[in-house]
Parts: sequence; C-alpha cells; structure tokens
Amino acid sequence: MSAVLDRDDHVEHDHHSHAPTGWRRWVYATNHKDIGTLYMCFSLTMLMIGGVLALLIRAELFQPGLQLVNPELFNQLTTMHGIIMVFGAIMPGFVGFANWMIPLQIGASDMAFARMNNFSFWLMVPAAVMLVSSFFMPGGAPAAGWTLYAPLTLQMGPSMDAGIFAMHLLGASSIMGSINIIVTVLNMRAPGMTLMKMPMFSWTWLITAYLLIAVMPVLAGAITMTLTDRHFGTSFFNPAGGGDPVMYQHIFWFFGHPEVYIMILPAFGIISQIVPAFARKKLFGYASMVYATSSIAILSFIVWGHHMFSTGMPVTGQLFFMYATMLVAVPTAVKIFNWVATMWRGSMTFETPMLFAVGFIFVFTMGGFTGLILAMAPIDIQVQDTYYVVAHFHYVLVAGSLFAMFAGYYYWSPKWTGVMYNETRGKIHFWWSLIAFNVTFFPMHFLGLAGMPRRYADYPMQFADFNAVASVGAFFFGFAQVFFLLFIVTPTMMGKGQKAPQRPWEGAEGLEWEVPSPAPFHTFETPPKLDATATKVIA
Repeated sequence: MSAVLDRDDHVEHDHHSHAPTGWRRWVYATNHKDIGTLYMCFSLTMLMIGGVLALLIRAELFQPGLQLVNPELFNQLTTMHGIIMVFGAIMPGFVGFANWMIPLQIGASDMAFARMNNFSFWLMVPAAVMLVSSFFMPGGAPAAGWTLYAPLTLQMGPSMDAGIFAMHLLGASSIMGSINIIVTVLNMRAPGMTLMKMPMFSWTWLITAYLLIAVMPVLAGAITMTLTDRHFGTSFFNPAGGGDPVMYQHIFWFFGHPEVYIMILPAFGIISQIVPAFARKKLFGYASMVYATSSIAILSFIVWGHHMFSTGMPVTGQLFFMYATMLVAVPTAVKIFNWVATMWRGSMTFETPMLFAVGFIFVFTMGGFTGLILAMAPIDIQVQDTYYVVAHFHYVLVAGSLFAMFAGYYYWSPKWTGVMYNETRGKIHFWWSLIAFNVTFFPMHFLGLAGMPRRYADYPMQFADFNAVASVGAFFFGFAQVFFLLFIVTPTMMGKGQKAPQRPWEGAEGLEWEVPSPAPFHTFETPPKLDATATKVIA
C-alpha cells in the first residue's frame, strides 16, 4: 500500500512541477500566465498592423493633393486603423495584463474558468484575420469610420459583413474574459485579502469587467441591426423605410462611451501600482481611488450624447450631457491628485516604469483638459469632426492606454521573463516616444481649431505645415515602437539580460513579488497566508 501511495505522490509531484511543452502548451493553454502571454503577443502584433495603417494615413497627409491612396482607400485605412487599435491592440493588451497579474496579485492559483479563458483568446484570432483580410475583399475594407455609422454601413461591400462578424467574435471574447475576471476576483482571493485590501490594478479590472458585460451586448445589438438592414429588409437605420440613422448613433455611443473608460481604467490601475513603488510610499487615498473608479464607471453610462451635439439634439439634452460630462472630470481629477500626492515628498527614483507613469499623468491630463473643452456644447459644435477631436482622443488613448501598458511592461516583465530589460534602452524608448507623440498630435489641435475636417485625404494649402510636422512625428513615433519590439521585448522574451531578482523594485509591494522571477508555471497552489496588510506572505 505504501508503495502505491509513494508512486501516486510522485505522479502528483511530476504533474505540478512540469509545464507542458511545445505547441500544445500554447494551443491548449489553460495556465493564466501562458494565456496572458498569448494576449500580449496578439496585442503587439495588432498594434504593429494598426500602426502601419496609421503611417499610410500620415504619409498621404504629408502634403496637400493625393499622393499614395485614393479617398475611398483613405477612408478604409482610417476605419480599419481605429477598429484594429481599439478591439485588436488596446483591449486584448489589458486583458493580457489581467490574466498575468490578477491571480498573482490576489493569491489565486489560476483564473476561475481556465478552458473558457483559452477559448476567449482563440476567438480573437479568426476575428483578427477577418479584419485584416477585409482589404482584399471585393470593394475593399469597410470605409464607414470605426464607429460604423449608418447609412454608410448600408452601402458597403461584403467586407462590412466580415467586420460585423469579427466584432461579434471579439465581443463574445470580451464577455467571457470579463466573467472570468469577476468570478476570479470575487471567489478566489487568498484568505485575509478583503476587497478593500486588494491591489488597485485588480480593482480597476473588476470594475472594467462589469462595464464590459454591460455594454458589449449593446454593440452586438447595433451591428446586428445593421446586418439585418443590409440583408433582411429591416429599416432600423434606413430613413426610406421609416428608420433613423441618428438612432444608430445613440445605441453605438451608449456602448462607445463606456468603452472609452474600459480602455483607460486598467491603465489607471497600472499607474496606481507603479507610482507608490517608485515614490516608496503607500498610495495616497486608496479608498477614494476605489470610489473614484466606481464613480467614473457609473457616470460613463450617462454621457454618451456628448458625441452627438451636432445632430440636432434639443437644448435640454445638450445641457444634460454637457454637465454630466463635466462631472466625470471630478473623479478623474481625484485620481490625478492622489498620484501627485503619492509622489509628494516621496523618495522617488526614475527608472523606466516611473518615467512612463509620470509621462502618462502629464499627457493624459492634457487629453483630459481637451475633453473638458469638447464637453462644452457651443465649442464642440464648432470643432466637431475636426482634427481637434483626433488630437483629444489620441492624447487620451495613445498617451493614456499605450503609455500605461509600456509602464506596466517595464514594471512587471522581470517577473514574467526572469531577466531585467536594458534600462538605457528603456529610457531611450520613453523619451523617443514622448517627444515623437507630442510632435505628432499637438499640432492637430491647431489644425482642428483652424477648421481642418478629419477623414479627408486632401486639404487646402493653409493646413500644409502642421500636417507635415505631424506626419514626420508619426513616423518617428512608429519607429520608436519598432525599437521597443526589436531591442527591448525580443531580448527579454529570449531570456537575454541580467537575471531579475525576486523583487527588482525596492518600493514594490504586493503578492506578485513574493514568487520567484520568472514566476513558476504553478503559483499559490495552496492559498498563501497573508500579513495584516495583505501584501506579504507569512512564511
């Protein structure tokens, strides 16, 4: 009997100590770390594809006249650039961070539904293939803008149907991922880790997951109605049959505005982890950060109409959406002030993660201020659909979501890969990105105020200088990300570099720093015993 027990123990030990190898490890991945890595690689790939489309747009706009593409292809590029960046790069990137970090931060052994986690990732691959291949379909890619407004969507070729199907798949993937995150956070926290002791990154993702479950079905409804208008004789958005194109905008933006916060709340979480670590202080106002995040999520449902001030909305509606939008600035400002207060009189050092975090705060705040300006209905009606709007949302999303992801990568990659990135190269990447970003997008504010409309392939001579500056900046920004991929990500992924200690950052706190670097395949198989702060494991 004892021999049988010994053999069983040995089998059990073998099962836990060895990770699967080869292609099966990735195709059938159920480990949260592997799935997180898959999401990250997918996100980086889509970022590069979306970036190539952006550079084609900026190359066309380098000078007046038509250089490279005709206006129809230009609109296909702007449409697919937006869809690929939002649904293919930013959202999956943050889900990758969630998969990697949430179980490590809350002391869980894995995500709650491991196989559903695998399925939610692999749903995205055919969706991405459909989006990218739409350029090669009859009539080319959809050219209705990333918002897919009717009646343009009713006039597109078959690629529009492929785009609708792809977005359904991506939406289903998001909903499954969100269910997984919610159940993991609510059910699998280590004993002693109450919700109000949970790291801010896990908190922001819990709130984001609820947002996703609330709004992804709304997008699914809008694009399904578009599909039936196209093929099944309905007239939801077709005025000839009694439909209303403006109704599409209401439905889309009821999804679309919370979506903006879906892409920024996880970024707030990452910054809330990094700033205290490099200031060597506790996060200032932890409880107020949690309440501010929740407030942003709730308010995001009542501000969608600010995208529609120029549609003939009654003055009462304009006033409501104007004031509601201005109200969102309050909890957002709470976060900014808390980060600054955390840094105040801290023992700060400026390694690359902290540089990107401070860069994020600076540039995101600029984007927030232009958002506040666009919230004013009289101003918004003037600059509606101009490059001022393009400048605003790129300041929020590129400098917001993307810079936060870079900060998170530099902060946590030693734990993922077991090696330290090259600090000098990291700083080059930061300064190169920050300067090139501002050279690209800051002039767009002036273009918008001067009246240059977006989504136009050609423009009058008066806009030539700022467009030339923006295009040069865009290529420099693009090359900065190629530098990041080739000289920072690739070497660390291949294990080249100085071996990372268990806790590479002096001020970092949290359970993720209690496991070795690189994090072993299985972590926290028995729930850890936590100290009173729920940030350390008691041996």
